[in-house]
Amino acid sequence: MPDQLRDEDELSAVVGDPGVVRSVYEELPVVSYATEGPDHRIVATNAEFRAYTGRGRMIGMSLREAFPESMGQQIVPIFDQVLASGQPVHLRGFRAQLTRQDTGELIEVFTDLRWHPRHGPDGAVIGVIVDLVDVTEQVREQQAEQQRTADAERRYEQARDVITALQRELLPAGVPVLPRLQVAASYLLADADTAAGGDWFDAFTLADDRVALIVGDVVGHGVTASATMGQLRVLVRERLAATSDVVAAMTALDAAAAGIRGARAATVCVVVIDPAGGELRYCTAGHPPPLVVSTAGQARFLPATGAGPVGVGGAFTDASVGKDQLADGELVLLYTDGILERPGRELAGTSVELAEAAADIAADRALRGDFDSPAERLCVQTLELLTRATGHTDDITLLAAQRVSPPPALDLPVVADQRSLAPLRERMWAWLAGARVGGPDADALMHAAMELATNVVDHAWIDSADEHTFTVTAALTDTGHVDVRVADRGRWREPAPSADRGLGLQMASRLVDSLRIEHDEQGTTATVSHQVSQPARLLTVGDLAWASARPPARTELLLVLEQPSAPGPRIRVDGPVDAATVAEFDRAIRNAGSTGTRSLTVDLTGVTHLASAGVAALHRLTALHRDNDTSLRLYAPVGAPAETIMSLVALDHDTLDPDAEAD
Repeated sequence: MPDQLRDEDELSAVVGDPGVVRSVYEELPVVSYATEGPDHRIVATNAEFRAYTGRGRMIGMSLREAFPESMGQQIVPIFDQVLASGQPVHLRGFRAQLTRQDTGELIEVFTDLRWHPRHGPDGAVIGVIVDLVDVTEQVREQQAEQQRTADAERRYEQARDVITALQRELLPAGVPVLPRLQVAASYLLADADTAAGGDWFDAFTLADDRVALIVGDVVGHGVTASATMGQLRVLVRERLAATSDVVAAMTALDAAAAGIRGARAATVCVVVIDPAGGELRYCTAGHPPPLVVSTAGQARFLPATGAGPVGVGGAFTDASVGKDQLADGELVLLYTDGILERPGRELAGTSVELAEAAADIAADRALRGDFDSPAERLCVQTLELLTRATGHTDDITLLAAQRVSPPPALDLPVVADQRSLAPLRERMWAWLAGARVGGPDADALMHAAMELATNVVDHAWIDSADEHTFTVTAALTDTGHVDVRVADRGRWREPAPSADRGLGLQMASRLVDSLRIEHDEQGTTATVSHQVSQPARLLTVGDLAWASARPPARTELLLVLEQPSAPGPRIRVDGPVDAATVAEFDRAIRNAGSTGTRSLTVDLTGVTHLASAGVAALHRLTALHRDNDTSLRLYAPVGAPAETIMSLVALDHDTLDPDAEAD
């Protein structure tokens, strides 16, 4: 009998008949497939795998051919790692996106994945065997449960304390929102239990409308590194703000480093961009060079300028400043070396990984469908994709900026009628979203603009029954301010503030940076100016698997709902409470509280806009209940629009749910 047949007979005696083994593999209740060779060609799939992926024939296809949508998700490098090392890899809760061939649907899944080396007859590793378990439902449930469990609350408080300290002591409050340059930043902590690291960043506008982007790294961790980082950030910011000169700023920083404990050998990368023309000047003082990527998926590292770290005796001259051009739509990424120096990776290879991942993310072919701008995606998805397989041992800072077309200014004629307030608010929200102004800044600008518009509707033509119009304009300036103007041709009347009336202008002036009112016999122009920014993403490892959420929809309908499951009488209010809806709001609360004769809790969490008319109504309703020896408890959590306004006007309210306290 030939040796080959004898070997096959012996193998069958141990493993089983090949036909039976094949049938068993096909029916395994686990998703499994196998690849072979450096291009990872698929050589085996079972029924569970084909059903899971919604695909049929894949044998002989490379991973790139079979799953082109996965190429930007840093999956192939894991196959490369197992093939080269012969060591298995096991990752839990691995987020991935997959296009089902049968429906064409792009789905997002979480899986527990195992990559096993596959050996040939001579023992050499020839391929990879993969098995996975879908844990999407469990991960989604866990994410929801984490919001409610005491253990998650403890970890959150611990991480929040670290993040708050970092933000307060080391980092700027946010990055500017600009018309021609979209800026984003992220800071990934090495561990919530460790002291603050030496990474820092900054982004701000200069006097000549150029924008400075800075990332630095101080050696060490702890109090000394924190103090050093803070001093260096302030110093380089002040010098750049005063001169707009990269050489002058770096020379001053280098000179000061000799007198700042721990500053010697700190590395800094400074980039100054002209958003209008795209000219880019930069200096890499011992720091990794900036990476430029396009939304078409191309990437290039800028040449290092040759300048050494600060405080080591070097000199900064024009020769230590590089020049480049950022095209429309291109992004520049600044980063610290924590993203490169990841466990188990060679430095040369991680630079290539960073460029490839950044290019895929900028082109939205990595984890597609996140509702972030390209700059925001670059700052978050890069961290998720590059650290999920390797982990990280140092803090990582990313700062990205993209040249974009400026948003068009808003120029809106408005009929001076209360029915115009809701459409005006919708247009304002749409314009603010298009200008990427959000959070507290958007709420403050919206509130101020609507108070000014309401003031025009109520007072400008009080003696005239004719139809009149006024104009509302808004623009995002190159200095990162939003200017809103409300202009009318009516008659000016001096406001008469009291405990529950005439609060609109006072509230508007306290919500924004400046409010200027000019009036004469031709009419009145009120101008609001407010500097806008967005916070950096200060992250821990647990935050990285959360895809960005679609911005919540804002309703322009006032909804008042009774909550019969509450311990006592309680209603919830959603939507705007302004001059157009305040009568309905007042009537609903009076009915629910039986015109003040029984105590009532009013949940204002969902109120999107609490105008001065609503504040006046709450003052009256609170007094009504007080006169009847009952209580009107107003509840809105910290940060909610209604809570901000009630705090501003010193209206008593609860920031913790009073009914939850009773549980």
